[in-house]
Amino acid sequence: MAKRNVAGNSSFERTTLASIDQKLALAKRCSHEGVMAGAKAAVVATIASAIPTLASVKMLPWAKANLNHSAQALIISTAAGAAYFIVADKTVLATARKNSFNPPSNP
Repeated sequence: MAKRNVAGNSSFERTTLASIDQKLALAKRCSHEGVMAGAKAAVVATIASAIPTLASVKMLPWAKANLNHSAQALIISTAAGAAYFIVADKTVLATARKNSFNPPSNP
């Protein structure tokens, strides 16, 4: 079976170092936007879940009897963690989709 030389036609060889650096910078910016959006969402989710959780422990007899400090912290941190990962993932995917349709122009 004869070997074909496909290295000269590969897309990796045609890309330049500058385009690889540009793609890397775009990926870093995309992930940074996701981290920042996820952190903001986690802060909002923490506040939004802490207020009713702590208020219910003060006012409801069942919650006062059954939700110790660990359970309260678990409720609040679960909401914050879920919000972070959901928003960060959606932001990274949306930014990547936007950049795939509209490639950045060269300055």
